[in-house]
Amino acid sequence: MKWQRTINGALARYTGFQFNRVGKAGQAATTTVQEKAPVKRPETPFRPPADPKTDRLVQAPVFIISPVRSGSTLLRAMLNAHPDLHAPHELHVRRLRVEFDTSLAEKAMEALGHNKADLEHLLWDRVLHRELVRSGKRYIVEKTPANAFAYERLSTCWPDARFVFLLRHPASIASSWYEASPGKRTPDEAAADALRYMKAVQRARKALPGLTVRYEELTAEPERVGRAICDFLGVPWAPELLTYGTPDVVTKGLGDWKDKIRSGTVQRGRDLPRPDQIPDVLKDMCRTWEYLT
Repeated sequence: MKWQRTINGALARYTGFQFNRVGKAGQAATTTVQEKAPVKRPETPFRPPADPKTDRLVQAPVFIISPVRSGSTLLRAMLNAHPDLHAPHELHVRRLRVEFDTSLAEKAMEALGHNKADLEHLLWDRVLHRELVRSGKRYIVEKTPANAFAYERLSTCWPDARFVFLLRHPASIASSWYEASPGKRTPDEAAADALRYMKAVQRARKALPGLTVRYEELTAEPERVGRAICDFLGVPWAPELLTYGTPDVVTKGLGDWKDKIRSGTVQRGRDLPRPDQIPDVLKDMCRTWEYLT
């Protein structure tokens, strides 16, 4: 019946489940709930802004490109203490999507020269611009680790973007990733999962200009590294970076929430792992990032 199909379709769209009738014709039919396999959305072709002066409100945004558990929350807290830099919690803007509910809406946007990616870029830019204007500062800093997987699109969306690449010893990243949710993944799974982020960061480092910062140096010599970052971004040094205070958002899923971050001051990182403590799967990356010879 039509009403049943309508309800079943809505159930599948909003819950990922649907009712299916099983059994051959002539047999008593039974109804089961079956999980609907997730459908991967095809990537919309993306391109630079057609008119940068009108299409982009945010000027020279800063992206911290880093793996998970590499100190990006610490760095964003430090930079947010600068009077010219606004570094909010992870914004995940690349996951904000635009859809056309009707073919007429799609045709109307095509007539204006916009595809889905163009409209998504306008949305991303507007979200960042609103956040920046509300802060009263000059530049916005975005640090979502998953941005490493979208560096091509981010650099296309904002051709004037600046990139800070934050590295950390791969074995330390893996250990911290496991410790963050020990019931969610094993140490081996944590290493393999974190390696995906490391490889993405390395691809971005090879493709884009930017400044490379190491977590170990940031925590050992915060003023020296902080000054280098300020020079790169073209802003004056601000001693507030060293005593950044408690971040405004300390929530799991939006950045680090541990006591070191809540302390409000830069604290030295853990000791580097010995060579025999490095998982085999991470040794090549350790060599690439010059943590292992």
